[in-house]
Amino acid sequence: MSKVVMYSKDYCPYCARAQTLLQQRGVTDLEIIRIDQDPAQRDVMIERTGRRTVPQIFIGDKHVGGCDDLMALDRAGGLQPLLNG
Repeated sequence: MSKVVMYSKDYCPYCARAQTLLQQRGVTDLEIIRIDQDPAQRDVMIERTGRRTVPQIFIGDKHVGGCDDLMALDRAGGLQPLLNG
């Protein structure tokens, strides 16, 4: 299974929703980078994605986007193949 990295904050319903979907799809190794605990990571996230909102999700080296993007990818049938690498 591909490595999944998610930039997140403590209280973020979209982050929780994205995490739940990933777990439902079998992701057990989810690296969560908390930008509220490490502000330098916020700058890294913005540089990597060009976006300022969380969550920002990477599957392998591919930037999937935020929660809505992840949900749309799943509905289109593209999430599981991406996770399986």
